Amino acid sequence: MENPNNPMEHKFLVRPGEEGRLDKYLSSNIAELTRSRLQTLIKDDAVQVNGKVVTKTGFILVIGDEVLIEIPAAKPSELEPEDIPLDVVFENEDLVVLNKPAGMVVHPAPGHSSGTLVHAALGAIDDLEGIGGELRPGIVHRLDKDTSGLIVIAKNEKALNWLQDQFKSRSVEKIYLALVDGKPPTPTGRIEAAIARDPSHRKKMAIVSTGKGRASVTEYATVREFTRHTLIEAHPLTGRTHQIRLHMAFVGCPVAGDQVYGRKTPTVDLQRHFLHARRLKITLPGEKSPREFIAPLPIELQSILDTLS
Repeated sequence: MENPNNPMEHKFLVRPGEEGRLDKYLSSNIAELTRSRLQTLIKDDAVQVNGKVVTKTGFILVIGDEVLIEIPAAKPSELEPEDIPLDVVFENEDLVVLNKPAGMVVHPAPGHSSGTLVHAALGAIDDLEGIGGELRPGIVHRLDKDTSGLIVIAKNEKALNWLQDQFKSRSVEKIYLALVDGKPPTPTGRIEAAIARDPSHRKKMAIVSTGKGRASVTEYATVREFTRHTLIEAHPLTGRTHQIRLHMAFVGCPVAGDQVYGRKTPTVDLQRHFLHARRLKITLPGEKSPREFIAPLPIELQSILDTLS
């Protein structure tokens, strides 16, 4: 593995059939970097053609041109690493699969300048190569603060791009366990309802009419019925903010403990909503077949189930 603290040089000779735009040529030859990242490097004087610096991304290469690009060492993140224990489900040189606890925010944001998953990852991952020229973890997808379960962190740009492509193509399978109030209209179902930012509440999302928000689809299946609740598996086919919580509330069965989209007085003795990212099926960088990862229910959620009848 290359030392991430040292700059890296790539040299190329343009061959027949490869002539054309400089940024496109580099993108086809350096798979670990996005085209936008390569365009930034070109503009930052990091690329030479035939010994001369070229700063135009659309510079046209011809057969026989010699191209040199120097990828600078990743700069340290402005965020301070924090010694926060993490539940690592799987790790290799490209990524980490974590079981995130409820109560942990993924990204730093106003009001959450420390104690986030990103701070914890900076302190826990020794071989982080960086994203976008900065020594920081690549967050592929997110979980709400009070949602526990599986989340993937990329260690380098190649892995981040690989994983993001799967999420965009919807080839990743994410299965959540949720305890909802009442019973869904049918034991299994598919909810299609567009989601957009709530115009009246900046921190909330809302179900809106088709065309006014982003298309959102969730499939669900009943796992177990209780007197006043139902345990379901939810399979979001899209990845909108608060999607499962909104969709289940939309069909009259809000997630138990969800005081934002559900009942203001919780129907269970729980200081969070009952939503857990239990299963994740994803293909790892360089592999052809998907792998499945499972995170068991946290003790506080299992204890709730044990008390229901």
